[in-house]
Amino acid sequence: MSAFAPSQPPTAGMQGRLAAVILTGGAGLRLGGVDKASIEIGGITLLERAITATVSAEEVVVVGRQVLTSRPVTWTREDPVDGGPAAGLLAGVDAFLLPPELVCVLAVDVPRVTPSTVARLLDALAAHAEADAAVVVEDGRQQFLIGVYRYAALASARPSDREKEHGLAFRELVAPLRVNGVASVGGEARDIDTWEDLRALSE
Repeated sequence: MSAFAPSQPPTAGMQGRLAAVILTGGAGLRLGGVDKASIEIGGITLLERAITATVSAEEVVVVGRQVLTSRPVTWTREDPVDGGPAAGLLAGVDAFLLPPELVCVLAVDVPRVTPSTVARLLDALAAHAEADAAVVVEDGRQQFLIGVYRYAALASARPSDREKEHGLAFRELVAPLRVNGVASVGGEARDIDTWEDLRALSE
């Protein structure tokens, strides 16, 4: 499917073309196996919220089960499936129609992430030329699945043996990268793992 032309200009600090990978995977075991991407808050699915958050991306790849979306995206899956977020990200990167300079990585289950979150990450990365990535930090923890990465850095961090991508821990994938932390605002890093999490974030 064709790449999406953003409806708003990129943030002023952005350097180079931005693309996004939205990760919808995970078994959702603590949710009884429910597809997280289809869960609604305020009548809007988590996938649509993630798509809105990445509006400044010229191209969006969704790693997961294909459904109708409000704007064109490219769909892909890691092979074999259920390989974990690192394998999902790398499958998403492989699906780009054009290699970007910057990659926004976003898990589908963080509904408080907005376009402003992505703009802050882009500005933080632009302000630190030596950094390979900028990620949200909440309660002292780096949230690697809410971040903007330099495409070249992800390419250099990728295992030389593609078979090692399946099951690779995301933290292990990004361990060689120089990561700049960006403080969370308004609990934007809160995710949905349980029905209690969903109720709390729906209030």
